[in-house]
Amino acid sequence: MTGALAAAVLAVSSGTASATTTYWVRAAGHFSPLDAFVASSALTYDKALVPPASAIQVAQHGTDAGMTVSLRVRGLVPGHEYGAHVHQKACGADPKAAGGHYQNVVDPKRVTAENELWLDFAADEDGNGWAKVHKDWGLRPGGAGSIVIHDKPGSAGERVACFTVPFASVS
Repeated sequence: MTGALAAAVLAVSSGTASATTTYWVRAAGHFSPLDAFVASSALTYDKALVPPASAIQVAQHGTDAGMTVSLRVRGLVPGHEYGAHVHQKACGADPKAAGGHYQNVVDPKRVTAENELWLDFAADEDGNGWAKVHKDWGLRPGGAGSIVIHDKPGSAGERVACFTVPFASVS
């Protein structure tokens, strides 16, 4: 199946001093080409670098004090280095539909791993890869909508795949 599975949990635990919000999001899917019969939240724009049916899983865990986002992929090109970033909007047929990188402090001059969520990785000999990043901040409501995989690591590169993720935020 080329669709995605997503689950989110929000829990509040009360103590005598204050309440802490904890949240988890997990989403998984298989990449489909744009002309696939069944629509998918995981799209490949470059079938040579992200073959159809290759898989992705994204997890987000956070509290009021910060969050961790992790990425796992399988079935990609062995030995290739990819860039991956959280982007502002959901995926679309046009690779640019996902908008720009999510930024904690919105500033076009601060395109850095410290201000954004970069999940660059290299696929191993079996085509599997993973990355994890922790930030002491959380996402703004409605500010993040996808993970975009790029053809090379770093701040830029061609968009070769996109996965729409229902990221959680704490307001």
